[in-house]
Amino acid sequence: MPTRALIACPDCDLLQRRRPLQVRERARCARCGALLYADKPDSVERTLALAVTGLILFVLSNFYPFMTFELQGQSQQNVLLTGVRELYAQGMWGLAALVLMVSILAPLLKMTGMLYVLLPLRLGRRPWLLPQAFRALDALDRWAMLEVYMLGVLVAFVKLRDIATIVPGVALYAFGALILVMAAATASLDPAVVWERLERRP
Repeated sequence: MPTRALIACPDCDLLQRRRPLQVRERARCARCGALLYADKPDSVERTLALAVTGLILFVLSNFYPFMTFELQGQSQQNVLLTGVRELYAQGMWGLAALVLMVSILAPLLKMTGMLYVLLPLRLGRRPWLLPQAFRALDALDRWAMLEVYMLGVLVAFVKLRDIATIVPGVALYAFGALILVMAAATASLDPAVVWERLERRP
């Protein structure tokens, strides 16, 4: 039996035969009932559309005002990079680099990586180092933590609203939408479909 026809349960490690699924059908482990894999119709096309949408929202999040602080007649606009610059200015270079990585670089690399992997497959082509790029894309999931950054923003909003007027900017709404779009892109991507299409390409 070919190795790709087998799948190990993520919970109990039972090795089972992989079988084709009907539309939106799910396969569960025969021993423990854990979800093994599911049919995701139009996985490549749907993920591509979400990745393009995510890039548009990413541009809006980074080039438009994130929040405006108004205190005693003075106002100050902040963008997504403001926090990174302030941490760097205060000598916290490591923390600034970490925030830059999880809030900007990792999400950008993840979305561009999706385009690099999926667009050629959609067009029937195979770009250079595609298998390695797809594995790197999977590794980026643990670093693209936009929801953690948004949680920090909400905490700061609650603490500062009593002493200043905070006006949300376009970038804040775009950033919130970006979190949802990236989660949807990750959920819609079926790695098995990618590897199957990759095997068919010369």
